[in-house]
Amino acid sequence: MEAMRILMDEHQSLAAIIHAIRYMIKEIGEGRLEPDHKLLKAMVEYLDAYPEKRHHPKEDEFLFGPLRARTQEGAEVLAHLEREHAEADARIKTLEAALARYQSGEVGGFEAFSEAFDAYAEFYRLHMMTEEREVLPLIRKHFTAEDWEKANAGFIADDPLSGTRATARTGEEDFAQIFSRLVAAAPAPIGLGTGPYKG
Repeated sequence: MEAMRILMDEHQSLAAIIHAIRYMIKEIGEGRLEPDHKLLKAMVEYLDAYPEKRHHPKEDEFLFGPLRARTQEGAEVLAHLEREHAEADARIKTLEAALARYQSGEVGGFEAFSEAFDAYAEFYRLHMMTEEREVLPLIRKHFTAEDWEKANAGFIADDPLSGTRATARTGEEDFAQIFSRLVAAAPAPIGLGTGPYKG
């Protein structure tokens, strides 16, 4: 079940980035941390490029679609999750706009960005919880050996956290390296605090 392992790894890395951003926002708001605008921007860009554009399409193609072909069980929750996947661009645009207003020094910009990110983080907490608690058990119940073979191959071929050969071959972003740089730049105790993000 490599597909399940990779999916859970991706959920954990996404949760880690979201936690890091929330922590930094809280520390900035309480005056204990100077804002690193480049790091915040890089983290929001990571959320767009990684979960929204790489992770969700794999779930739809290799997990949700085949599950729907096997059973009507869970059809309503699958439709709900797929609608949320389809709204990715709008979610990111809202976050990017709030960050841009904060970075431009707009009055109330920090508070608006903090609220926008809290909403984004809560959305993802519930979204991933729904997938893990409601959909993954159905996949384990209904998938055939052929379904697993296709899902495993699809997730292994596009495993952006492992620095796969496909990533190196196509020259696409190596998300494992990006994640490492983000963690290195994030302040302790959530990161290594090695200095400003250099991208």
